[in-house]
This record gives sequence, structure tokens and C-alpha cells, in this order.
Amino acid sequence: QVQLVESGGGLVQPGGSLRLSCAASGFIFSNYMMKWYRQAPGKERELVAAISNTGGNTNYADSVKGRFTISRDNGKNTVYLQMRSLKPEDTAVYYCNRVGAWGQGTQVTVSS
Repeated sequence: QVQLVESGGGLVQPGGSLRLSCAASGFIFSNYMMKWYRQAPGKERELVAAISNTGGNTNYADSVKGRFTISRDNGKNTVYLQMRSLKPEDTAVYYCNRVGAWGQGTQVTVSS
């Protein structure tokens, strides 16, 4: 069955960096656009970044443009989210998404 497993979250100070990974299995990874969402406490889940199936096209939420980079390795069935210059408002559970499937999420906390 389709599985998406996120990793790489944690506690980081403001201005720091983290790289999230999402390992996919159970489907032909290279056929699908992949996305990262996040959900902060008390807020709705929001789209952070998306990448086309080949990796040739990417899109970002305005709030993360210039700080986050989405990428993928179709040979490893993995999508990444490199996060830099992190701010407290980036604190959230980050989810990997493919149409019709979600990972379990990984917590990112930005705090001094």
C-alpha cells in the first residue's frame, strides 16, 4: 500500500536550518507531484511547497519563498524540504503529501 514516512524534524533555534525527508513506497513515485504541508496549533493545514513529478517545476507559499527548497530524488523515492532561516512562526507539524495519501507528520519547533 501507499506509504509516506517523514523524518528530520526537531527543535532548532531561530535562524537555523533543518532538512525534512519523506520516503515513499507502494506506488510509482516518479509519476506523482509531491507536496509538503504544515499545520500549526490552532491553525488550518497549509500548503508549503510542491514539486512536479520530474522535479522540473516547484512552487512555494509566499511565507517560505527564498528560505525553503523542495527537491526530490526519484531514484530513492524520496522528497526533501530544506528549510533555512527558520522563524518561530515556522513551528508546525510538517506533512508529506501525494494525491490521496498523507504521511504521519514530523514536528518542527523553532524556539530559542
